[in-house]
Amino acid sequence: MSSSTGAVDAVTVARLHQLYGRQSHLIDGGDASGWAQTFTDDGEFHSPSYPEPVSGADALIAFAERFHTRARAANEVHRHVITNLVIDETGDGAATVRAYLQIVATSIGGDSRLGRMTTLTDRVVRVGHRWRIARRDIRRDDTA
Repeated sequence: MSSSTGAVDAVTVARLHQLYGRQSHLIDGGDASGWAQTFTDDGEFHSPSYPEPVSGADALIAFAERFHTRARAANEVHRHVITNLVIDETGDGAATVRAYLQIVATSIGGDSRLGRMTTLTDRVVRVGHRWRIARRDIRRDDTA
């Protein structure tokens, strides 16, 4: 990573894009444990769409299970679409990632609709040779 501008090298950008793509496929496919493993063991998820923050591996797994179960109960397939990643080095093997997150819901045999349009801000850290999310903050686009 470059230390002078906050910018990151191309390999780091590619690895982080892979992390976000993998994470979306895991939660959308119902792999709650795999999704939770993209966070640190004490990872945090904060979103105004849910009543309280989610913290720690077990709580993250339960959260992802509920997300997938609710989609199925609504007879829908949900897709997380993460775009426009901006990655800035923060030092000590950590970075801040900002991105747009859309959640698209498709009714089985029916139409698709945009469920939410949000911005995410993640603190990502290196754990061994992998990047993992230490904290995710979601902001709805209709809020300041």
